[in-house]
Amino acid sequence: MALYKAYPKKGKTCKVTFELPEEATRGVSSVTLVGDFNDWDQGKDVLKQNKEGLFSLTLTLEQGREYQFRYLMDGSRWENDWSADKYAASSFGNCDNSVVIV
Repeated sequence: MALYKAYPKKGKTCKVTFELPEEATRGVSSVTLVGDFNDWDQGKDVLKQNKEGLFSLTLTLEQGREYQFRYLMDGSRWENDWSADKYAASSFGNCDNSVVIV
């Protein structure tokens, strides 16, 4: 798993690419990125899969913030990002959320 950040020379946003390698998604047919940047909408930000099996999605996020998120695989399995900037306790259940800092 990987997070790539691209900051423009001017502006207050950052393009963040969320990427899941094939070994993290073996047997998975769909991955959705769910977080506070999309009000935890489970159907809004769907990752696209390339020929090598890599799932990815790029979002433009406001700089100077921390965003909590998780991946939802096949609509039923929640996963964190192994390369998150940090983790934060979730208010739902007994788990942590991944955090990206931009």
